[in-house]
Amino acid sequence: MGIRCFASDNFSGVLPEIFRILKEASYGHQPSYGDDIYTQKAKIELRKIFGNNADIYFVFNETGANALSITPFIESYNGVICSSSAHIYANECGALTKQSGCTLLPVTPFNGKITIDFIKNHMKGFGSQHHIQPRMISISESTELGTAYTAKEIKDICDYAHGNKMYVHMDGTRLANAIAYLDSSAKELVLETGVDVVSLGGSRNGMMFGEAVIFLNNEFKDKIKYIHKQQMQLISKTRFVAAQFYAIFKDNLWLRVAKHTNAMARLLANEVEQISGIQITQEVQANEVFAIIPRDKIEVIKEKCFFYTWDKDASEARWVCSFDTTENDVYELVNIIREELL
Repeated sequence: MGIRCFASDNFSGVLPEIFRILKEASYGHQPSYGDDIYTQKAKIELRKIFGNNADIYFVFNETGANALSITPFIESYNGVICSSSAHIYANECGALTKQSGCTLLPVTPFNGKITIDFIKNHMKGFGSQHHIQPRMISISESTELGTAYTAKEIKDICDYAHGNKMYVHMDGTRLANAIAYLDSSAKELVLETGVDVVSLGGSRNGMMFGEAVIFLNNEFKDKIKYIHKQQMQLISKTRFVAAQFYAIFKDNLWLRVAKHTNAMARLLANEVEQISGIQITQEVQANEVFAIIPRDKIEVIKEKCFFYTWDKDASEARWVCSFDTTENDVYELVNIIREELL
């Protein structure tokens, strides 16, 4: 079959544990729309991590998770401050704006992590009918550039937001990778920092499909179920998403997978940075590696092992490791790069 590509953790297959739980869940009948036993079991496992008051919804995909996470907190005249590399801004075709009517207010930090200084650039026009009203801050953990916010960095943002009557969303599609890198926990990074809502990744972490939305602020609880349905994210056979979450959370499989993908990314970075002509551009903290490759070589290397060009002008590549990335896969890619650059 050849070398696995390093384009995205969405390219990977499915964990064996997921196949087993899906096979189990496929027998017999279960109530629909989340009233099944697997949804209840998954919520029990997730509440062990995110607290007994967590309000949990299962959705089809990452875009839907982000839209459902944010929409209950905002009106169409509100703005959501985020990084210009954030998935909601750069990779979701304006879905959040379409669904909620809000405006995205981007900032561009070099390492993907927004700070209060960046946020302050959009903190204006309050009370004026002529201006978008900032209402929410969205951070990605880990970021689209593979960097991880510390608990203190997240808490500082949450304290600032709440002090200004705003809310904080965490795009946690790679939250497990950040926890693994920081040797931390969801309690430290999410519950104790004051995050209001998390869109929790599944498909990038070895599931077949599906994501979860964890509401920690229940201020708007009464309206969420209607938005869930209206945004076409209410799944009739919810058990097939919930069962997968049960499987990866019940024995901390989600964190074991993240530790492995992080380790493969670190190995890749350690190897390629020894090759003359390669420049690592971001500290490797999660499962992504960003590197500048000689312009005349990047397409040749991509043909032998596919990955995405992150910044064409800079000739910057992005390599993403997955649950099924092996050391052999890493060394095959490294050897391809080395052969082309020698």
